[in-house]
Amino acid sequence: MQITEQQHGAVTVLSPQGPLVGVDADAFRTAAIEVMGRSRGRFVVDATGIAYVDSRGLEAILDVTERLASSGGALKVCASGETLREVLQLTEVYPMLEHFVDVNSAVRSFL
Repeated sequence: MQITEQQHGAVTVLSPQGPLVGVDADAFRTAAIEVMGRSRGRFVVDATGIAYVDSRGLEAILDVTERLASSGGALKVCASGETLREVLQLTEVYPMLEHFVDVNSAVRSFL
């Protein structure tokens, strides 16, 4: 999995490319936790490139979400596809995340 990182002012945008499964889910968790520390929780996950997620990917998302919640934040996700949204809804993870249509609206939510 390739994970790109972009700065939009004080907000970091992580863009994983590929399914969030297995070892790639662990790489995502590590990258998100690292960015969380550097950005004080001001980051967004651009889910455009995440085709689907398995149980390990859900664990990674939940771990990052719980870490952010413990510091008063929430995981902000944008541009998630229909398959990803369905999995998040079926597993009841969807309401734990803040969802946005695109990167710009997610970044603006920090203002």
